Amino acid sequence: MIDLGLARIGRLLQNTPQTWKAIHVAGTNGKGSICSYISAMLYARGVSCARFTSPHLIDRWDCITVNEKPVSEAVFRDVEDLVKKRDRDDDIGATEFELLTATAFEIFNRQKVEFGVVEVGLGGRLDATNVLKEKCVTVISKIGLDHQSFLGGTLHEITKQKAGIMRAGVPCVVDYSNDPEVLRVIDEEAGIVRNPMTDDTWRTLSQEGYEPHQIWNLACARMAYQLACPEQSPSESRDVPTIPWSRVLPTIRQVQWPGRLQKLDIQKLTGRQQEVLLDGAHNTQSAEVLAEYVQKHVRVPGKPVTWVLAATRGKDMDGILGLLIQNGDQAAAVRFHPVDGMPWVKPEDPSKLIKLAARHGADSSNLYDAKEDVKDALVWASRTAGDGPVVIAGSLYLVSSVLRLLRDS
Repeated sequence: MIDLGLARIGRLLQNTPQTWKAIHVAGTNGKGSICSYISAMLYARGVSCARFTSPHLIDRWDCITVNEKPVSEAVFRDVEDLVKKRDRDDDIGATEFELLTATAFEIFNRQKVEFGVVEVGLGGRLDATNVLKEKCVTVISKIGLDHQSFLGGTLHEITKQKAGIMRAGVPCVVDYSNDPEVLRVIDEEAGIVRNPMTDDTWRTLSQEGYEPHQIWNLACARMAYQLACPEQSPSESRDVPTIPWSRVLPTIRQVQWPGRLQKLDIQKLTGRQQEVLLDGAHNTQSAEVLAEYVQKHVRVPGKPVTWVLAATRGKDMDGILGLLIQNGDQAAAVRFHPVDGMPWVKPEDPSKLIKLAARHGADSSNLYDAKEDVKDALVWASRTAGDGPVVIAGSLYLVSSVLRLLRDS
């Protein structure tokens, strides 16, 4: 169930002090990567930090990390039981995400971390994570049309919700590649808005081989890190000193964010020798990024791309597949596995995805409905593609299903 609001989470945490400083990250795309980069930088600096992102990838507790390691199942379940008991005893009626958020924040306190890097779940203004009181920096990543039934049907309305994480006097780092309407709305809200991009940043990261969206995510992360953890006190300088990329990049290169342009070995599942590309592209903005990457780095002359597709019911898959599929491509469609702790998430009917793929030019003789069998979809794609490229996309929950299959194999 999704029921936005801060009253229930406020009651769940009313007796829990926030003993750590929060870096709060909202947006449509890129916010998970930004969180991962920031926490990696903090940890490399020797600062204790925790991170809360959503959704989880394999197990429900892997969305909470302390000093770059997922919290243990035992710790997670112990704190979750405490939070659920509080919910029952006080008759709060919290949603699943509110219970998870309260569990994460309780763990942050127990672990006595100095910083908590927190990704917004949905929107911002009324998201459970916005109960945070001690924010030292906020970040707004790339914003696009998604979750319109909850956030509004226009960029203006969606941005108003996401900008609700901002606080007066608290600096906000913004991805300035956003649409002008997004930037206008953000500028109207409270906060000190900062553009993280410089010519040096673009030049340095381009030379390192990063894609444009990755450059913006990295620039936002570095700026947020500098603001949250400056190398000299504010009294020593009115300006936050810039930390050279030469000191940050060695840490960044070690960061792996699953399900975002991830090269994956699925030989254990399918016998395929070549790696596949795994990406959770689940809205048109992220599909644009994936389509550009596939065109530049994956497609080869004379060989179609073979897709393995899944989607959450209600997503704009017509728009997404219109960006991804090219004439002659091949595709298998499948339902992702049930999502632990998120019973409201329902997969799209694979037959609908197959019809959309055909409409956008996929080879009608090489389309396959794998129904609920994710492994079967991967085997079919590997066999059909031969030594041609395979891309798995359309849903972070499909990413989760694939990674879980690999682990369990």
